[in-house]
Amino acid sequence: MASIGSASSLFLVLLASFSSFSLAAKIIVGDSNHWQFGFNYTDWALKKAPFYQHDSLVFMYEAPSNTTPPHSVYLLKNLKSFLGCDLKGAKLVGNVVQGGGPGFEFVLKKRKPHYFACGEHGGVHCSLGLMKFPVFPIRSYCHG
Repeated sequence: MASIGSASSLFLVLLASFSSFSLAAKIIVGDSNHWQFGFNYTDWALKKAPFYQHDSLVFMYEAPSNTTPPHSVYLLKNLKSFLGCDLKGAKLVGNVVQGGGPGFEFVLKKRKPHYFACGEHGGVHCSLGLMKFPVFPIRSYCHG
């Protein structure tokens, strides 16, 4: 029969184990490159994987100016749209000013493929500027 002391010790060990992990991470898209024309985000995402359900992707980009082109973030509807940088039916998740300062967060709520792209200049930033990437969130177990 376990003593009350050993049961409470076990509880404290389990509590300490779980508290040292985060159930969700905040990931800055592109790391220090942020969201900009000419950086290969698909390559970045492959190297950064795995992504977990409930992780937050933080998109950061400068507001448009005379020296900075506009950027946006769209969620494309499927792989075919992603491969062709087809914005028809895509959902705008970040307009040209939302990425300023601390940026904005997109939470990976579902375990399904997510296809992101810049929608500016009719998809040119996506097709020529490499401003697109997929993520495939997996079940969120304790990860830190």
